[in-house]
Amino acid sequence: MAAPGLLLCAAAAALLLLRLPLRARADEHEHTYQDKEEVVLWMNTVGPYHNRQETYKYFSLPFCVGSKKSISHYHETLGEALQGVELEFSGLDIKFKDDVMQTTYCEVDLDKGRRDAFVYAIKNHYWYQMYIDDLPIWGIVGEADENGEDYYLWTYKKLEIGYNGNRIVDVNLTSEGKVKLVPNTKIQMSYSVKWKKSDVKFEDRFDKYLDPSFFQHRIHWFSIFNSFMMVIFLVGLVSMILMRTLRKDYARYSKEEEMDDMDRDLGDEYGWKQVHGDVFRPSSHPLIFSSLIGSGCQIFAVSLIVIVVAMIEDLYTERGSMLSTAIFVYAATSPVNGYFGGSLYARQGGRRWIKQMFIGAFLIPAKVCGTAFFINFIAIYYHASRAIPFGTMVAVCCICFFVILPLNLVGTILGRNLSGQPNFPCRVNAVPRPIPEKKWFMEPAVIVCLGGILPFGSIFIEMYFIFTSFWAYKIYYVYGFMMLVLVILCIVTVCVTIVCTYFLLNAEDYRWQWTSFLSAASTAIYVYMYSFYYYFFKTKMYGLFQTSFYFGYMAVFSTALGIMCGAIGYMGTSAFVRKIYTNVKID
Repeated sequence: MAAPGLLLCAAAAALLLLRLPLRARADEHEHTYQDKEEVVLWMNTVGPYHNRQETYKYFSLPFCVGSKKSISHYHETLGEALQGVELEFSGLDIKFKDDVMQTTYCEVDLDKGRRDAFVYAIKNHYWYQMYIDDLPIWGIVGEADENGEDYYLWTYKKLEIGYNGNRIVDVNLTSEGKVKLVPNTKIQMSYSVKWKKSDVKFEDRFDKYLDPSFFQHRIHWFSIFNSFMMVIFLVGLVSMILMRTLRKDYARYSKEEEMDDMDRDLGDEYGWKQVHGDVFRPSSHPLIFSSLIGSGCQIFAVSLIVIVVAMIEDLYTERGSMLSTAIFVYAATSPVNGYFGGSLYARQGGRRWIKQMFIGAFLIPAKVCGTAFFINFIAIYYHASRAIPFGTMVAVCCICFFVILPLNLVGTILGRNLSGQPNFPCRVNAVPRPIPEKKWFMEPAVIVCLGGILPFGSIFIEMYFIFTSFWAYKIYYVYGFMMLVLVILCIVTVCVTIVCTYFLLNAEDYRWQWTSFLSAASTAIYVYMYSFYYYFFKTKMYGLFQTSFYFGYMAVFSTALGIMCGAIGYMGTSAFVRKIYTNVKID
C-alpha cells in the first residue's frame, strides 16, 4: 500500500466513524420535548468580562439554588471536561411550553463576606453563563452607581424561550430587580419563564450567536485572495526558475559526461550533482527526525479531517465537540504517524525501531499533557473552573496507552514492511564529502530563519481571526476559509522549502533533511511571536493564570503547527530531490 493510500484510508475511516457519534451525541436527549416535559437550566461559569479564560464555578459566588433537587439526566463529554465546562443544576423548575410567572426561588442571607464577594465581582465586571438545551445565555452579576460607592445586584432572571414545534430554538435573558447590596439583609432571587412560538428553524438557531460582519469582512476575503495570488506567483516562479535552471544544469552535466577524464578534471565542476553520493545519506539524529516527520503527517491528517467534519457537522453548536472530535481523530489516525515515521526510520537504517515508535507515539501527547497539567496546577490554585478533573486526566492517559500506542505500533509495522527498504536513485558514499565554504546567506541557519516568513505571511490574517475566536467572545464558523488557508499554507511551504533546498544543494551542502524540515517549521516561531503582539495589544488579560494559560497553549499550538509544516516541507522536498537525482546520469 502506498503512503498516500494509507493516509486516504485513515481519513475515510475516521470520517465514517465520526458520522455516528456526532449524530448521537446531541444531549438534552434529541433536542425534542413533549409538552410540560422537564427543561434543564444549567449554570456554568462566572468571571470577568475582559478575561474570557478566567472563569470560576457559578456557585463560587454566593448565589443560591432553586428548590428543585433532582433531574432526570446529566451529561458531560471529554471535550467539555477538558475545557472546564462544568455544568451545575440551577434548581429552577422549567417545563416545556409552561409559562412561569415571577417566582421567588431562594433567598440570599447577605452577611459581610457574601456582600464583599458580590462587590468584588461587580467591581471587576463579572458576568455569568448558563445553558438551556445547549443554547448559551449570558447575564451580568450587577452594577455600581456613577460614584462607585453603592453596588447593586440583579435578582430577577426573566427568561423568554422560543420554540418551533417540539424544539427549543431561541433563549433570551433579561436581568431585572436591581437591589442595593446592604450587609446583614436578605435578598430574594426570582425568575420567570415566558414561552413564545418562533419561526426560527432548529438548524438556524445558532445563527444569532455568529458574527458574519466580523468573519466575512472584506479584509478576510481580501486576505484569502491575496494568499491565493501569492500561491499562483510562487508556484509559477518556482516552476519557471527551477525548470529553466535545472534544464541548464542537465545540459551542463551532459556536456561534462561527453568530456574525457583530463578535460573533466580541468573543468570547473560545481553544483548539486557533486553531492549525489551524500544527498541520500541518513540525517543526523534519525530517530527523533523520523518521529517528528511521523507526528507532522498525523497532525496534518487530523487537521484535514477535523476541518472537513466541522464544515459538514457545524461542530460549534455542541459544547466541547470540536475538542472531543480532535481527540478522537488523533487517536484514530495514529497508524499514519507509525507508518510515515517507521518507514522513514527504516529507510535511514535505524535499528531501534521500538524506541522510535514510542517517541513518535508520545511526542505530541506528552507536550500537550505536560503543558495542560502544569496549567492545571495553577488553575487549581486559583480555584478556576478550567481545572481538569483527575478522572479526565486518567481517561486521557488511558487513550494514549491503550489506543494511540497500539495503533501506532500497527502503523510502524506496516511502514517498515511496505516502505522501509531504501530505494535511492544514487549510491551513498562510504565517506562523507567535505562541505565547502559558502556565503553567509547560504548557511542552513540563515535559510531556516528566512524559510518561515512567506508561509507565515500566507496565514497571517487568518491567525487573527482564529485567535479572536479562541481568546475573545467570537464563535469561529467559517471552516471553508480555514480549509483554503490550509491548502495555501501547504503549497507555499512546499514551494519555499524546495527553493531553499535547491540553493543549499547547489552550494554543495547535502544537509537538506533537517534544513527543509526546520525552514518550514520556523513558521511556528513567527506565529508564536505574533501571539505576543496579540496578547499585549488585542487582549486585556492579566495575572499569572491568564498569562500561563495563554502562552502555554499558544506554545502547544505553535509547536504542533511547526511540526506539521516541517513534515509537509520535508515530504515535498524529498520528492523534489528524488526527482532531480533520478533524471541525471550518475557514474
